[in-house]
Amino acid sequence: MMRSLPSPFRRLGLTLAAAALLGFGPTSALAQASAAAPAAMPAPTTTPAPPASASSAPAPGAAGVRAALAPRANPYGLRPMWRHGDFVARSVMVLLVLMSLASWYVIVSKLLEQSWIAREGRRLGAGFWQASDVAAASAELAPASPFRHIADAALQASSRHQGLHARVELADWMDICLLRATDKVQRRLSSGLSLLATVGSTSPFIGLFGTVWGIYHALTAIAVTGQASIDHVAGPVGEALIMTAMGLAVAVPAVLGYNWLLRRNVVLLGDVRDFSSELQAVMLSSRQPG
Repeated sequence: MMRSLPSPFRRLGLTLAAAALLGFGPTSALAQASAAAPAAMPAPTTTPAPPASASSAPAPGAAGVRAALAPRANPYGLRPMWRHGDFVARSVMVLLVLMSLASWYVIVSKLLEQSWIAREGRRLGAGFWQASDVAAASAELAPASPFRHIADAALQASSRHQGLHARVELADWMDICLLRATDKVQRRLSSGLSLLATVGSTSPFIGLFGTVWGIYHALTAIAVTGQASIDHVAGPVGEALIMTAMGLAVAVPAVLGYNWLLRRNVVLLGDVRDFSSELQAVMLSSRQPG
């Protein structure tokens, strides 16, 4: 049998055993608890992956950012202005649009007419004066040509120089008839320019009238709501500014077109007068009746 330890050693052993129990007891208990915990806890189940549509769906924050950055319709544009405008505002807009269309029609049509007359003048210089007589040369010109009109007027003046007209010298009578024909060509070339002058001088004031009407609506909105915030006056003030811009947009092309066409008419009328003078000299020198 094993002999028992002496009493001092026995007491030392008991003290160490008590210290070991006190120091390592909780640790071992915790170790036992932690070792038992995995066994007590159920095994973790595998969570199924979300469907592809859910994983690919954008986050609510990204959708909100895209919605905030998306372009918004302008509540103060031309369409809202026409939709919410009264009779006066709509009438001003329609009038300005009609004036703009009329001025552009005159500008384009007169440019085409002037270009055609310029081509007829170049063609005239190439072959008219090489003809055998004035009647044959006039028949080669286009019926609507102003040079054809001058040539026919000269032929008619020569054939009508009889009776009471015969009392007038042929040179004076020819000069009267050709001057009358030239004035008719000038009136034809100047037709429509008065419309451009009217549009250019009146459209800014029509736009200004629309501006005043828009300011009136702005002041009315302030008086009704009692607030001068931008959301109450932005619509009427925007309407006023649009009216001003429309008046200027109509007036500027009309004024520029008027000055341009007037300058081109001066050049063309110079060619017509030169042709009339040469034709008068030919008619007086030949004294042919037609």
